[in-house]
Amino acid sequence: MKQITIRNVPDELANALEKEKKRQGKSLNQTAINLLRQSLGVGAGRYNNGLAKLAGTWTRKDLTTFEKDTEIFEHIDDELWK
Repeated sequence: MKQITIRNVPDELANALEKEKKRQGKSLNQTAINLLRQSLGVGAGRYNNGLAKLAGTWTRKDLTTFEKDTEIFEHIDDELWK
C-alpha cells in the first residue's frame, strides 16, 4: 500500500475531519480513507445513505398495500389550482 502526506490542511477541514473521526469511532487515518472512498466512489466505502439494507425487502403484498395507501397523492385537486 502507498502512503501519502497531505500538507496545509485548512483548520476548518481539519476540525471537520476530527469531528467525523470521533463520530465514526475510528482512527484519523481510517476516517480519511473512508471519506476518500465515499467521495471518489471507490471500493467498500462507497456512499451509503442507509437505505441499502431495505432494498428488495418488500413483498408483493407490501407493494400493493403501499400503492393503495398512497393512491390519493396521485389525484390533483382542481379547486386548488384555480
